[in-house]
Amino acid sequence: MDRYQRVERPKHESPINDNEIRITAQGLIRNYVSYATTLLQEKRLSEIVLKAMGQAISKSVAVTEIIKKNFPRLHQDTSISSVSITDVWEPIEEGLVPVEMTRQVSMISITLSTWDTNKNSPGIIWSRKGGLWEGERTELERRICELSRQ
Repeated sequence: MDRYQRVERPKHESPINDNEIRITAQGLIRNYVSYATTLLQEKRLSEIVLKAMGQAISKSVAVTEIIKKNFPRLHQDTSISSVSITDVWEPIEEGLVPVEMTRQVSMISITLSTWDTNKNSPGIIWSRKGGLWEGERTELERRICELSRQ
């Protein structure tokens, strides 16, 4: 690709909602955590959405885990998808044709909310309450249930 240069095309970005945080590979984790804390505590939002693509996905997961540790009553709903991105390359030398390359980029959207989200979602993770996961039973409760079935 020495003989080509990439053509910059205008990005078609959708507007960002008030409760949405778009995580990039260049941003700092502490800045995202600080902004999420501001949204949850000062603005009293009941739901925030973290979105990331490609290399920033691992950073969005790290930010999510830090936020959940600071706010233990948050429920998490995660969805993954992919998007096609087409890059156009123009030739520097004469006699060459323009090249279009399409690539698939992974995306993640993590919703953290203080109330129960879609219970049928395959990406739901319930909050921890009192050291147990919501819906998790202690060993004693399990034994009592087993004895009551007999």
